[in-house]
Amino acid sequence: MQMEQPQFQLMDEDQLSAELIDAQYDLRKTRGQKNAKSLLILVNGIELAGKGEAVKQLREWVDPRYLRVKADEPQAVSPKQVFWQPYAQFIPAEGQIVVLFGNWYTDLLNSAMRVSDPINEAQFNEYLKEMQDFEQDLKNNHVDVVKVWFNLSWKDLQKRLKAMDPSETHWHQMQGVDWRNRKQYENLQRLRQRFTEDWFVIDSKNEKWRDQQFAQYVLNAMENCPEHRVRASGKWKQAKIPEQLKHPANTRAAPEEYKPELKKLSAKVAQAMRSDPRNVVILFEGMDAAGKGGAIKRIVKKLDPREYEIYSISAPETYEHSHPYLWRFWTKLQTDDDICIFDRSWYGRVLVERVERLISAAEWQRAYGEINRFEQSLVKHQTVIVKIWLAISKDEQAVRFKAREETPHKRFKITDEDWRNRARWDDYLKAAADVFERTSTDYAPWHIIATDDKNTARVEVLKVILKQLQAE
Repeated sequence: MQMEQPQFQLMDEDQLSAELIDAQYDLRKTRGQKNAKSLLILVNGIELAGKGEAVKQLREWVDPRYLRVKADEPQAVSPKQVFWQPYAQFIPAEGQIVVLFGNWYTDLLNSAMRVSDPINEAQFNEYLKEMQDFEQDLKNNHVDVVKVWFNLSWKDLQKRLKAMDPSETHWHQMQGVDWRNRKQYENLQRLRQRFTEDWFVIDSKNEKWRDQQFAQYVLNAMENCPEHRVRASGKWKQAKIPEQLKHPANTRAAPEEYKPELKKLSAKVAQAMRSDPRNVVILFEGMDAAGKGGAIKRIVKKLDPREYEIYSISAPETYEHSHPYLWRFWTKLQTDDDICIFDRSWYGRVLVERVERLISAAEWQRAYGEINRFEQSLVKHQTVIVKIWLAISKDEQAVRFKAREETPHKRFKITDEDWRNRARWDDYLKAAADVFERTSTDYAPWHIIATDDKNTARVEVLKVILKQLQAE
């Protein structure tokens, strides 16, 4: 069933332009507010239906400084790249409007229509489900998504092809379709009808009506961006805290055994990551001073610095905070980084942001599903995710904090906030328990390493990484 289209009638162009600009500025004013919104416009359609002309006209009616248009040549969806990766950096921040003229739907159709090795129906449906879930997650994080399909009948398309300047032919190769081949045209229409039920569909025969209709859809979206709020699930069922988090082991590794084993494992892990055809993502969470930095040093010891990237995650910067919370991780996980290591990660949403009450209950309760979908997308597209929680006892943390204060080259590691966070120790354990129960999956399991001995923890970290890489 096609989505109900807003009422449309021709407007005076000056009036339309004034209303568009007013709506733009009203949207910009929401930046930093609780009701902050942004608008992502996906433009697709039949070639020569006037998509480019409509976008160009929209830019003339609005303040062009505050309308970003990203146009890309269609590409094939890739087994090693999540569909959103080429577009992640263009997801709008609060108060922004972005037009993706060429987007993940363009790529999906391109992959389904290509002559050699097209994706099959099951793959098409799987990609489609991922895309729609991703868009819903965007909406839940204050990015409204408006999708517009510019349609043109077969008869009108042929008229425009005949009238087209031959020098413009190279601009009209979308989806690799021969637009004079009716069978291909009908196949494309059949495919797009499987996902355009919630799209605005514009009959592009009349150019003036086409441009105004598109502009009015955008105007309506700016003036009526929905909240897309999800209520908290009511009484929260707290997961049981694992015993190993309450009582980490306190046995110590023998020094004479530790160094040879560490050296051997470091070399094996480096070789395993280097030879694995997949991207490797390793993330660490755990209590302050649990040894994340030391473990990371041992992981990369046998790697060339050009082979990996380390991200130390703290509170988001202002520009990051104005995007969906996963955005700063979407933009870091690009396909040219084969090995990415995170010292803290996207789990801050359901750990520190939850415990410190920086977000609503509805937001952190919703985040478990968003995180699972995010990780599942990465794993589906040839990424292995190793998730490690380093646990120490509260007494051991106090000892390490004190040592940091008394060691000149380690004083930078300890702050008043670290001591303050100790008062929320039990709250963090509860949050961690929920993380393990709700996000430890077959495709991205959690590994808990609970010990007060740094050397034992470092060895176990390397063993966990090696085991997961070899098991898959």
